[in-house]
Amino acid sequence: MTSRPPFIGPDWVLGPDGRWFRRGARVVLLDAEDRVLLLRAHDVDDPAHQWWFTVGGGVDGSEDDRDAALREAVEEVGIDLRRADLVGPVLTRAAVFTFARVACRQDETFFLARVERHDDPGADRSAWTAIEHETVDEVRWFTVEELAAVRIAVYPEGLAGLVRGWIGGWDGSAPHIDAT
Repeated sequence: MTSRPPFIGPDWVLGPDGRWFRRGARVVLLDAEDRVLLLRAHDVDDPAHQWWFTVGGGVDGSEDDRDAALREAVEEVGIDLRRADLVGPVLTRAAVFTFARVACRQDETFFLARVERHDDPGADRSAWTAIEHETVDEVRWFTVEELAAVRIAVYPEGLAGLVRGWIGGWDGSAPHIDAT
């Protein structure tokens, strides 16, 4: 049996394909200026490998996707949302990736939420996991133009185009991205 890597929490299970798997819930946060909030992280085994990603994480125990997205927004960036604030799901994604030399898969559900201006997101990191403290380097707001110009990976792929479509209102569709 493969031993559990130190950053793999109890919400991850080892799948028959040898990858660690979990369900994830994410929220694309837009402020009144149509900026999107993202976090930048790096791989613990390769600090040069960096990427931007939306707020979110694993679905714990008996949580549903909405509850997980709400919890993650508070834990990661200090933004307290209500269930009614979440629009969607607006997107689903099957992400297959390697992190710290560990093969992982996360099936994610994305929601959209409008929030008031929040000038210091991520300032309170007391609810962060050890791996978040070690790997998350920055939390910041992006205009769509700034996001489109980012030179490192942004997840989900094509986020700038998706956000452009959501700014005027969600059309009810929920595309699926197979990021394998």
